[in-house]
Amino acid sequence: MHECQGVLEAEAGLGETRNSKEPAENNSFDGSPILAMVLPVEPEFEQALNELTQSLQPFLAANPQYQKALDIVQVPERVLQFRVVWEDDKGVPQVNRGFRVQVGFLVFFFRSKKSDLESFDQYNSALGPYKGGLRLHPSVNLSILKFLGFEQIFKNALTGLSMGGGKGGSDFDPKGKSDSEIRRFCTAFMSELFRHIGQDTDVPAGDIGTGAREIGFLFGAYKKLKNEFVGMLTGKSLDWGGSFIRPEATGYGLIYFVEHMIAKSCPEFSLNLPSTVVAISGSGNVSQYTALKVIELGATVKSLSDSKGSLIAPEGFTKADILSIGHLKLKGGSLESWVAQQSGSRFTYHAGKRPWTLLPVIHHALPGATQNEVSGEEAKALIAAGVRIVAEGSNMGCTEEAIKVFEDARKAGKGVWYAPGKASNCGGVAVSGLEMAQNSQRLAWTTEEVDSKLKNIMTEAYAQCLNAGSKWSGETLTDGVLPSLLAGANVAGFIKVANAMREQGDWW
Repeated sequence: MHECQGVLEAEAGLGETRNSKEPAENNSFDGSPILAMVLPVEPEFEQALNELTQSLQPFLAANPQYQKALDIVQVPERVLQFRVVWEDDKGVPQVNRGFRVQVGFLVFFFRSKKSDLESFDQYNSALGPYKGGLRLHPSVNLSILKFLGFEQIFKNALTGLSMGGGKGGSDFDPKGKSDSEIRRFCTAFMSELFRHIGQDTDVPAGDIGTGAREIGFLFGAYKKLKNEFVGMLTGKSLDWGGSFIRPEATGYGLIYFVEHMIAKSCPEFSLNLPSTVVAISGSGNVSQYTALKVIELGATVKSLSDSKGSLIAPEGFTKADILSIGHLKLKGGSLESWVAQQSGSRFTYHAGKRPWTLLPVIHHALPGATQNEVSGEEAKALIAAGVRIVAEGSNMGCTEEAIKVFEDARKAGKGVWYAPGKASNCGGVAVSGLEMAQNSQRLAWTTEEVDSKLKNIMTEAYAQCLNAGSKWSGETLTDGVLPSLLAGANVAGFIKVANAMREQGDWW
C-alpha cells in the first residue's frame, strides 16, 4: 500500500503540534506566498525547515534566485508508506506502518578550494543513490522521517561523497521482542521495501532500533527476494561486506569535528587533558563510541543517559564501564539496571532526568540520544556550568529555544560554540559511503585506512562550515566572536544541493 507524498493519516497517535490550526505558509524571498510542505502534524520537519530557512536569509539576500531552490528542495521527491504484517511468537498477526522518504537523488565530488560562492560549487552532479537510515521505534511517523531525510541530504553534501538523502523505518518496537519476532518483522518489512531500494537507487542503513541483528535479517530477506548479493544496505557485518570503523564512525567523527572546534576556540579545554569535563547523553552506539574516544584521548566523561534517566560518574567513566554498558544495551538493559549491579558509590542515577543540569561544571556537551533532547532551560544551565562546546551526536538534538540560547551566547562573545548534527555527526554516513565504495570495488580497506579517510572528511566538513559561517552568517564578527557553524553547515550544504538540482533541471 503506497500513499503519495503529503498524505498523512489524521489519527490521535500523531499528537498535536505548536502550529495545529492550519498548514504553514511561507513567503518567497520576492514576497510571493508559497505553501510549504509542512502539515499541522509535522513539528519536527517544520523545525528543521525553519532552521534552514533562517540560516539562509543572508545568502538569499545576496543570491535571491536560490529562493526557488529552497521552495523546491523542501518537498521530498518520493514518500512511500506501506503496511507491515508479521506474526508474533503466539502465532497472532501484528501490523505496523513502514515508511521510506526519498529526498535528494544527487552525487557530489569535491575538487578544490576557491573563494566566495565558488568554494561551495566544487562538484559534478549526477544521479546517485539515496542514503539514510531505517529507524525502528514507536515514535516513528512521517514528520520525524521527513525531518531526518531533509537533514540527511545536507549532511551527506557536507561529506563530499556520492550520496543523496533519504530516511525510513517503522513504528515497530524491537524492545521486548524475541529474535524470531524481529526476524519475521524484518522479513515482512523487506517484502515491500525491496521494490524501492538497491545499490544504485537507495541504500538504507541502521538507526535507532536497527542494529547489526536487524541489518542482517533485512539483508538476508532482500537477498532471497532479489536473488543477488549486493551492497544495498550499510552497517553490515565485517564477514559479509561491512566496513571497519562503521559502528564507531558517528561517535569518532563527532570527536574529530569537536577537536577542530576546541583547537580554534578553547585549547585550554583540550580533550587530551583529564581536567576537561565532557557530558554525553544517550548510551547507544553513538554515545558509547563518543565516550570511548574521549576516554582514549584523555578527557573525563561524567554522564550518560537513556530513556529512563541519567547516570552520573563524578570521577568519570572508564573504558571498562562503557564496554560493560554496551554489552548490557545489546540485551535491552537499562542504565538503572546496570548501576544496580555495580558495587561502591562511583555512580549516581537520576530517574527521569537528562544530564545537562546534573553536573556543576561541564566544558563540552555532546547530545547523543535523540532529537530535541536539550531544552532552552537546559541550555541556560549548560552555560552556567561553563560549557564551551555543544556539538550534536544526535540529529537535531537541541530545540529551537536551546539553539537560540547558544547562538546568543556566541554572538555576545561568551565563547560558547554550537555545531548542528548535520555537520558534527556526519561521520556515520560518511563511513557508510566508504562501505558502499568498498562494496562496489569488491575489496576491504584496513581500520587505519578507513579511520584516516574519516578524519579527512570531518576536517573538510569543519572547514566548509567555518568558511561559510564566516561569509554568510550576516554578522560582523568582532574579536572574540566565533563564526556560526549553524549558518555555515546550512549554507554550505544548501549551495551544493541547490547547484546540483539546477544542473539536473530541478529548478531554473
